[in-house]
Amino acid sequence: MSELRWNPVLAEWVATATHRQHRPVLPRDGCPFCPGSGRVPDDYDVHLYPNDFPAFSSPAPKPAVRGNRLSAVGPLEGFCDVVLYHPDHRTSFCRLSRAHLVKVMDLWRKRFSELKREKAVRYVLIFENRGEEIGVTMLHPHGQIYAFPFVPPVLEKEIASSRAHFRRTGRCLFCEVLRSERRDGKRVVAENSSFTAFVPFFARWPYEVHVYPRRHRATLEEFSRAEAEALAEILKWVTLKFDNLWGIAFPYMMLFHQAPVRGRHAYFHFHVEFYTPRRSPKKLKYLAGCETGSGTFLNDTLAEHSAAELAGTFPKTRKELWR
Repeated sequence: MSELRWNPVLAEWVATATHRQHRPVLPRDGCPFCPGSGRVPDDYDVHLYPNDFPAFSSPAPKPAVRGNRLSAVGPLEGFCDVVLYHPDHRTSFCRLSRAHLVKVMDLWRKRFSELKREKAVRYVLIFENRGEEIGVTMLHPHGQIYAFPFVPPVLEKEIASSRAHFRRTGRCLFCEVLRSERRDGKRVVAENSSFTAFVPFFARWPYEVHVYPRRHRATLEEFSRAEAEALAEILKWVTLKFDNLWGIAFPYMMLFHQAPVRGRHAYFHFHVEFYTPRRSPKKLKYLAGCETGSGTFLNDTLAEHSAAELAGTFPKTRKELWR
């Protein structure tokens, strides 16, 4: 059963998807994403796989209950895809070649363009969960694409703040954050021709990294071919630094923040955010009472120190990245 339920206290939608309770967790008897499983092509480079336990579906089932004057109920209509990065079960995003990363990028962009044309879709979220610490249920290298029937609350808040800043100043909030970070330089982790990766001044997670394009863009569709390839490159650069920081497979959440697919949002600036729950080689950052109950993050690390560690971690330069 899946449906949307409106929370009038927080003024946001809650999605229920009870069938996901039965999805497999780290199966040991075979991987459905590996060639030969019968679930995917026996020969593929990158592959779009419909999620077997989708949070959203189209057409969506009717809600199980009726809403009331306080809390509306609606169908949970949308799409959930799995993006298989590579047929090799043992590889990871940061180990992919330049040519293969471009194939992943092309698939992301193609699917985004398809989903934005769906009538029920309001927001397309491209993301990757990596590591058992995050709660990953399949270890095969993959990401996901969720097409929402509403704009998620974190993105709504970003849109509202960037819109207010633009109306007040006539300037893009994200462009100003990027200029400030590059001018200061203390938190910059890596840069290429089109993108800057940095630990934001306001980082909430240990080793949190944001990736901003230096030209104002709202969605993946607006990037030139060279910019799309530069984005693939800097994502590899950041994730490779993560793995080399302590010599472990670094857990992270990678999320593409884009403008909604409906309406005009010229003030919004595409960017990628990495959230990293590991605060040391043997310690995790848990979102416990304060963070979960109040929404106020307590960061165990200092942004400048985390950035210096990542900046000093191999690969330090583009030449080292591709050697």
